[in-house]
Amino acid sequence: MTTTNPEIGKRAELRSGYGANYLESGSRENPTVILLHGSGPGVTGYANWRLLMPQLESQFHVLAPDVVGFGYTDHPEGFVYNMDNWLTFMCDFMDAVDVQKAHFVGNSFGGALSLAMAAQHPDRVERVVMMGAAGVRFEMTEGLREVWGYTPSVENMRSLMSIFAYRQDLVSDEIIKSRYEASIRPGYQEAYSQLFPEPMQEKLDGLATPEEVIKTIPHKVLLVHGREDVIVPMENSVRGHKLLKNSELHIFGECGHWTQVEKPNEFATLVRNFLS
Repeated sequence: MTTTNPEIGKRAELRSGYGANYLESGSRENPTVILLHGSGPGVTGYANWRLLMPQLESQFHVLAPDVVGFGYTDHPEGFVYNMDNWLTFMCDFMDAVDVQKAHFVGNSFGGALSLAMAAQHPDRVERVVMMGAAGVRFEMTEGLREVWGYTPSVENMRSLMSIFAYRQDLVSDEIIKSRYEASIRPGYQEAYSQLFPEPMQEKLDGLATPEEVIKTIPHKVLLVHGREDVIVPMENSVRGHKLLKNSELHIFGECGHWTQVEKPNEFATLVRNFLS
């Protein structure tokens, strides 16, 4: 398929019987890095990682899939959105693109999925970067409730984007328009509303890896957080750092939930140095 939409990349046919949209850059001769996006409305691999991919592709083979339930990956009828099925998706995706083992960089929801991969499929994971990540249990924030409870309108998207970033000058009309239009594609909102329905705390708890399991994870993990994050609190990464025996922690001041957008060069440098 030929398209001018940069969010649509390649298609992997999964053994589960549906297709996954993903972006790919860099050489397969280099170590593979899988970038996992967050859970906001209108999100795609491209929307989350468009600034980071060019900064990694000279050293790594970079893959940014749309996780099932999001973006341009198929939305299978009757699919149950929970961590077990997202882990199956990840393993099936890696098999479909012929990658046995990879580094993982996960934002928010993607950080929770990356941590769960390290816990439940440790042989498929090298190092992990968790950015503004869930994965450690915390109480639902008003910011996250607004994200998961989104209903389509330009003003709702503008309000939502304004809580993602500490720097409001980064919340451009272009970003708002792009994310809003993605959120009103046919069938998208119907699928999005199934991801994290009430009771939302129960759904959030379902993303968490038990603390006694986190303590056993041997992988090297870098936790990155914005101090002013109102969606996933900074304290969540501090707690994760205390639990993970082989971890590092970096906190950016004057930064919200969008570290990769608000601190793109600094974040890219951290990731490159850690994975190298």
